[in-house]
Amino acid sequence: MPTPEKSARGASASVKIIRRGGSMRTSNPVFSDKVFARYEGMVYEDRMTIKGTIDKCFLMLVLAVAAAAMTWNFGAARVPEAVMPFVLGGAIAGFALALITIFVPSVCPITSLLYSVAEGVFLGALSLLIETRYPGIAFQAVTITFGILLAMLVIYRSGIIKVTSKFATGLMIATAGVALVYIAAIVMRVFGAEMPFLHDAGPIGIGVSVVILAIASLNFLLDFETIKQGVSAGFPKAGEWMAAFGLMVTLFWVYFEVLRLLEKIRR
Repeated sequence: MPTPEKSARGASASVKIIRRGGSMRTSNPVFSDKVFARYEGMVYEDRMTIKGTIDKCFLMLVLAVAAAAMTWNFGAARVPEAVMPFVLGGAIAGFALALITIFVPSVCPITSLLYSVAEGVFLGALSLLIETRYPGIAFQAVTITFGILLAMLVIYRSGIIKVTSKFATGLMIATAGVALVYIAAIVMRVFGAEMPFLHDAGPIGIGVSVVILAIASLNFLLDFETIKQGVSAGFPKAGEWMAAFGLMVTLFWVYFEVLRLLEKIRR
């Protein structure tokens, strides 16, 4: 089951940026202390920009949507269960590519695009399987996901929620907690047990999904702060790929959680 992988990636791609003695720190492995130390105090001719980061996010999104559409059409032309291998394969490939991107950021321009394709395959296949049981749910999930993205951007720009050190630390702990819960759920399922309330469609189960979705959504604020700080610090153009990758990880995670929540409600 790919659920914990999503949360684990959400945790690793979320960022915490603090000012300590004028230098920037982050808890995102992609923007580790070594990466910041390498960039600080240096001047680059081609610097990271917000527009460049948005362009790369758009490219990744287009690839993901194209992959999802192709997977959807493949399954729709057959029986929906035909896409089951794509669910598992897309999840595993996406998880592996995310790890490579995090620990070998120099290959991010390539792996981030491949990651987007893998996530498109995974989410497209999963959406089709759920859509066959609950018509219209995929469109609802897409609409709500981008609504959340827009809402988080407004909240960030307006300063309603400020990305402080304490806020970022708390959110990182919460995100890591979600990852651990999902991992525990997978281990329990291997041994024939179920995590209480995690997959239930009752009030408590829905409440759990709402909390997890809230945690995932707040990660957008940390992604926005990463982009802002990277641009302010004059990071090189390559930083756009890493920042865009982090934002897309959160976007895919939020969509996954929205889909799960809607499925519970419709159930």
